[in-house]
Amino acid sequence: MAYRSNHRFTTKQRRYLKIKRVLDVILALIMIIPASIITLIFIVWIKLESKGPAIFKQRRPGYHQKIFTMYKLRSMRVETRDKKGRALSDQERMTVSGNIARKTSVDELPQLINILKGEMSFIGPRPFLINDLGTYNKEQLVRFEVLPGITSWTAIHGRNNQTIQDKYNQEIYYVNNISLKLDLYIFFKTIALVFSQKDVEDHTNEGRKAAEIIEDK
Repeated sequence: MAYRSNHRFTTKQRRYLKIKRVLDVILALIMIIPASIITLIFIVWIKLESKGPAIFKQRRPGYHQKIFTMYKLRSMRVETRDKKGRALSDQERMTVSGNIARKTSVDELPQLINILKGEMSFIGPRPFLINDLGTYNKEQLVRFEVLPGITSWTAIHGRNNQTIQDKYNQEIYYVNNISLKLDLYIFFKTIALVFSQKDVEDHTNEGRKAAEIIEDK
């Protein structure tokens, strides 16, 4: 589906989106050194624990459906079958380092690079798969009017009690009501959920496309 959206932001929202980008860059620059140290530690751990690249790369549709490569620490083993040829479940493929990285959201730290490149924001609709592009109706295309985020309005509502339509509706709500107040709420709510170890939505779908653990050529 070609990108078409008639969404119009208010003057206040357009002004905030410019400020939001500046805040994203400043916060990412502040975090990049400590985040790099933590990421390096996990990269070594991942490489010691399982074979394959430590960084999970996947092409995702971003702002105005422009395709970009999203980075994330790999949390699953590359192998999708055991020695007997039996298909492994996502839980069986999960590594110790990957499990901890997911629970603490350390696996998302490489996306600071995406933020600095202007491909993502700290807060915005989580980028779905390219294959999902044909599933959006005209109203739902509004999600592509803002940069995709590391966390989102949808994410803080958890994954276990939502239908795909619920998620689309929440994204529409977020874009229609985007503001500093809403972003601050999402930001601090996400931090609270990470520290409480409660469910935070993850749309990265590592298990859905094992072949994409290796970067698309």
